Amino acid sequence: MFTTLIPPAEVAARLADPSLVVVDVRHDLARPERWGEDQYAAGHVPGARFAHIDRDLSAPKSGSNGRHPLPSTEAAAALFGRLGVAPGTQVVAYDQGNGMFASRLWWMLRWLGHDVVAVLDGGFERWTREGRPVTADVPPPAGATFVPGPVQAPAAPAEIERAIGDAALVLVDARVPERYRGEVEPLDPVAGHIPGARNRPYTQNVNPDLTFKPAEALRREFAALLGETPLERVVHYCGSGVTACHNVLAMEVAGLPGSRLYPGSWSEWCADASRPVETGGGMRSP
Repeated sequence: MFTTLIPPAEVAARLADPSLVVVDVRHDLARPERWGEDQYAAGHVPGARFAHIDRDLSAPKSGSNGRHPLPSTEAAAALFGRLGVAPGTQVVAYDQGNGMFASRLWWMLRWLGHDVVAVLDGGFERWTREGRPVTADVPPPAGATFVPGPVQAPAAPAEIERAIGDAALVLVDARVPERYRGEVEPLDPVAGHIPGARNRPYTQNVNPDLTFKPAEALRREFAALLGETPLERVVHYCGSGVTACHNVLAMEVAGLPGSRLYPGSWSEWCADASRPVETGGGMRSP
C-alpha cells in the first residue's frame, strides 16, 4: 500500500494488477485546453486514464471562487468512479515531472477518505527516462463505484480571516517568492499574499531530477519554517489550490501529517476586495 509516493519500478511491476488505477494528470497552465490530453494521446503509462485539471478536478468558476474551485463531494466521487477507483484500489497519479498537478488528485482522494493513493515520484519524465513502457492505447471505460469515507474539511476563507493576527493558524504560501512578495502577478488581478503567511515554494520539495527530497531533509526544512506549530494548525495555499497540495504531500512524506489545504487559495482570496492583502517580505524557509 502506497499513500504518498511510489517509484516507477513498483508501478511497472503491477501494471497487470486489476486493483491498480493509474491516472495521467499532465497539464500546462499556459496551454490548459488541450496540452495534457495531447500528451496523453501521444503516449502514456499503459492502462492510465486521463483526468483534466480544469474540467475534471475543478468546479466551474464563478468569478469569486478561484481559478480551480474544488468540486462538490458528489462530483468528485462520480469522477473517481469513472476512473475506476473502488474501495481498496491503489491509485497512482502522475504528471509530466515534479508532481505539481498529480498532488491535486492525491489530495482530493484523501479529502474523500481514500488514502491508498500515491504520486509517481519523478512523473512521466522519470518513467520514460528509465525506459518504462509507453502506449497510446486508451483503456476501456471503468465502471467502479467510489465509496467516500469521512470527508476531511478543508480551510475556508472565513476561518482564515478570523485567524489573521493570532496564532490560531499558520499559513504557508506555495508560490514563487516574487509572487508571494507581490512583485509580479501573472495570473491573478491582485498581487501579494494573505497577511502573516510564510513562503515555502513547492519547488523546494524536489531534487533537480524532479523526485522528492528525502524525508529527513523535508522534515528539517519544514521544522525550520514552522517551528513548534501543531500540524493541525498549518494551512497551505497557493494561487489556485493546486501546487499547495504539493506542500501537503511533502509534509506527509516528511512524516508530518495533518496539515490542511485552503482550496480557493490566493485567486479566491483576492477576488473579495474587503479581504486584507500584504506585500513585501515575511517569514520564509531557508
